[in-house]
Amino acid sequence: MLSPVDFIQDLLNPDLRFLPKALVIAVMSSVVCGVIGCYVVLRGMAFIGDAVAHAVFPGLAVAFVIQGNLVLGGAVAGVLTAILVAVFSQNRRIKEDSIIGVFFVAAFALGIVIISMSPGYSGSLQQFLFGSITGIPDEDLYTVAITGVVLLLVLFLFHKEFVAVTLDREMARATGIPVFVLDLLLYVMVAIAIVISIQTIGNILVLALLITPAAAARLLTDRLAVMMLLAPIIGGLSALVGMYVSWSFDLPVGGMIVLVATVVFLLAWFFAPRHGLLARRLRSRTSEERTPMPSTLASGEHVPETPVILPSPPRASEQEKTT
Repeated sequence: MLSPVDFIQDLLNPDLRFLPKALVIAVMSSVVCGVIGCYVVLRGMAFIGDAVAHAVFPGLAVAFVIQGNLVLGGAVAGVLTAILVAVFSQNRRIKEDSIIGVFFVAAFALGIVIISMSPGYSGSLQQFLFGSITGIPDEDLYTVAITGVVLLLVLFLFHKEFVAVTLDREMARATGIPVFVLDLLLYVMVAIAIVISIQTIGNILVLALLITPAAAARLLTDRLAVMMLLAPIIGGLSALVGMYVSWSFDLPVGGMIVLVATVVFLLAWFFAPRHGLLARRLRSRTSEERTPMPSTLASGEHVPETPVILPSPPRASEQEKTT
């Protein structure tokens, strides 16, 4: 296995300029997805992440066919799909997951049709689906950095409103908070966060970057502020370790990043100090030991746990006292 020192030397090697660019983009994408993923996990919106990840595919396909910017093409398609989902979801006769299912399958099918029209699309299709660390242009590095900062700034400005909608939509609507606008804004931010992550981790695996670090952080804390701090840390470290392992053993970088994040989630599932499986079983066992077992008589009848209060003897009347 490649030592950490050798990995650092490769990062500084001018002949491997694509490697530090890929690492920076992977870490930045993981941080942004980790923060936004907290809202996605708390609101149970994992399906919208999957939908947007597939919906950006026709934009990527169009950008590839016309030799345009892949990030811009994917962003346009993802944002358009997010807007359509937000608008159509206002009709409560059809639930949100059904609307999402309709649009993301249609968008993915459209992407396949578009990219099939281009000669030699097979290799490019694999790059879209599974990511690539060798073909990231310099301008994408600045695009991801600027976009990530803008997304985090928007989340900071509307944090209280997002939390209010997450906790109780009807109460937020009753207090005058524009729930539809916030839903639309969150969908668009999810779409953009996914787009800036696709080139490194791929279209299929990008959902894990959005959900897994936030889910692991959810197991480690009950406080939203701490969760939003832990999730990007877990995502960034997963990107760093995943990149290191993939470079050491010549493995797909996107797959390794997801696997490292999944390992962190499993560790949190078992060993989280309060919500982990071991902690829950320990509390259950402790409560059982503290619960007194009911005493039994020889005949098998239960002895009452509460003390029995015998009736007081009747007081003697005044006439009896005089006699």
